[in-house]
Amino acid sequence: MQGFFFVLAGMKEDLLQYIWRFKKFTYSNLETTDGRSVLIHVFGDYNTFEGPDFMNAQITIDGVRWAGTVEIHVKSSDWFAHRHEKDVNYNNVILHVVWEHNLDVFNSCGQQLPVLVMKNYVDHDLLERYRLFMSAGYKFINCEKSIATVDRFVMDNWLERLFVERLQKKTMLVRALQAKTKNNWEAILFIVLMKSFGGNINGKAFVSIASSFDYDVLQKLQHDVTLTEALLFGQAGLLNKNAVTRYERELYEAYQFIKSKYRLNRHGVENLSFFKLRPSNFPTIRLAQVANLYAMQPQLFQKMVNCQTVAQLQQLFSGATSAFWSGHYTFTSESKIVKRKLSTSFIDLLITNTIIPLKFCYSVYKGGNAAEELLSLAIQLPAEKNNILDNYAKIGVEISNGLHSQALLQLFHHYCKLNQCLRCALGVKLIKE
Repeated sequence: MQGFFFVLAGMKEDLLQYIWRFKKFTYSNLETTDGRSVLIHVFGDYNTFEGPDFMNAQITIDGVRWAGTVEIHVKSSDWFAHRHEKDVNYNNVILHVVWEHNLDVFNSCGQQLPVLVMKNYVDHDLLERYRLFMSAGYKFINCEKSIATVDRFVMDNWLERLFVERLQKKTMLVRALQAKTKNNWEAILFIVLMKSFGGNINGKAFVSIASSFDYDVLQKLQHDVTLTEALLFGQAGLLNKNAVTRYERELYEAYQFIKSKYRLNRHGVENLSFFKLRPSNFPTIRLAQVANLYAMQPQLFQKMVNCQTVAQLQQLFSGATSAFWSGHYTFTSESKIVKRKLSTSFIDLLITNTIIPLKFCYSVYKGGNAAEELLSLAIQLPAEKNNILDNYAKIGVEISNGLHSQALLQLFHHYCKLNQCLRCALGVKLIKE
């Protein structure tokens, strides 16, 4: 009984949504707060976007059948706290479901809403299971002691959905670039590749470089790796007119010609950082790799689209740098002669963070469905390694490929860390049991 009162005091809106969504209450002989009978025909579709919690519900109240939406709150007064009384999107609410009724509420038309108090009908055993689940004490996530018991079919389906969720979040830049470039997919690929080559530290700066000139300028120069390097290094502000090496002097002179011919400027280009970077990740090396890639692979986007496997993509992006950068990390610092090839692990990150999201957006643009191809690509990728994934592995979660990695990162950041267990298929399954 102590646990029951604990739940009453700590009632959450998402728990009420769960109870309604999965019908975890006695829904016969229901009555509104003013004594009208309630008969639920259709509970409605759970809404994960803005607006009422459940759409397309059908409910008979005192003999009159209504079709509309259902809104759920812990207290009736939350209706006003959330300003729903001024929002026309809530004018179609046919039933206000609450845990505690403390105030009559009205929509923007001034109509009073019928109210159903859930605590009069709820399954108390469920509340106790929820309390125990959420207060068991954990080092990593709420279900760390039981997640390994979830049926493999349930787990796999949920991980696929999480992968798609994470994929959709990664497409924001691509969708913005579609409008900016008028769906020039070669230009879009160049900008998102530059972001990835810039990494966490220089990603924004690399995007600002890529956005500082029209893509057709690169297309006109990319047949020559020296001209391509001159364009990228020049726009990055890395070329010195008092250059020491012959190579840099050639790039500087080439850039002056390119800058004049195409009327280029560096407005909006952000400064690059070398701080806390390993030499192999210096922006000089990464820009040289991009330049060589485009010099060696004209029509790169179309070639990328035609790749159906990870092995094909790894081959496509397996370039290196021009000869100078085999012995230098900057224009003035020499190093041991090493071919600065893109590592397989770096290309795999490109595939995960750039290629798969881009393929997804292009498929949507073309009106197709590339879901199976993209899931296949993710499964072909090796599992990533970081502390979050290590912790999942320790509690018995299988992580055998890139799809698992991406899905579990989505799970942790958007569900586990936020205690959104009742929005998680695994949490719902475990609490039911």
